[in-house]
Amino acid sequence: MKKIFKLILNTIPRPILIRLSYVVRPILAFLLKGNRFTDPIDGKSFSNFLPYGYGTQRNNVLSPSTLSLERHRLLWLYLKEETDFFSASKKVLHFAPEQAFYQMFRNQKNLQYTTTDLLSPLADVKADICHLPFEDDTYDVILCNHVLEHIPDDTKAMQELFRVLKPGGMGIFQIPQDLHRAETFSDDTITDQKERSKIFGQYDHVRIYGRDYFDKLRNIGFTVNEVDYTKKLTPDLVEKYCLAKGEIIPVCTKK
Repeated sequence: MKKIFKLILNTIPRPILIRLSYVVRPILAFLLKGNRFTDPIDGKSFSNFLPYGYGTQRNNVLSPSTLSLERHRLLWLYLKEETDFFSASKKVLHFAPEQAFYQMFRNQKNLQYTTTDLLSPLADVKADICHLPFEDDTYDVILCNHVLEHIPDDTKAMQELFRVLKPGGMGIFQIPQDLHRAETFSDDTITDQKERSKIFGQYDHVRIYGRDYFDKLRNIGFTVNEVDYTKKLTPDLVEKYCLAKGEIIPVCTKK
């Protein structure tokens, strides 16, 4: 199973995977029905979650029903329990919209919801994150998760995120991060895809962020709250929801 998923991830382009997933999801959800793990996004439970990873694969991380990963379920719980995202009127910009969220956010009556990306078939606006076609101070909430590690000029991208966020607004910019690493690492001389997957976690990542990521956001102008939401949950819930214990949610605000 792990070898099959790894082969699929590394050979089929992501836009095609997104389209195929709509056919495969109901089948997987039926086959893996059970009570061991629960996806908090849709409340469905399963005997197992699926493995996932471009390099080293992780067991029990991909929900069969929403296709959420650890970071999606953690963010969902944070938004639901700690913010007014699902109740207050908000103008939302969502980069590279994840299937786990897309339809649910689209259906939220309180949200004026816009998606953007260069390639995703789910994007309302095809746009380069470094040159956004939006006015200054436009959005109450910006979700840009696991995008910046793909962007060569992440400083410019962060500046654009800051520009289009309203004063008082909230941005959540999750990234793959090695919290044991003080400084972000990149090396463009590594060109072999397998080697890049091994070092950076995915062949198309241009860096692996360290703890200095938060200060980089602060230098752009954001106020950053480093939220370890798993600390608010019991160990049983962390296991039941298949979360990554200790993962940090960077909650960014603009004064």
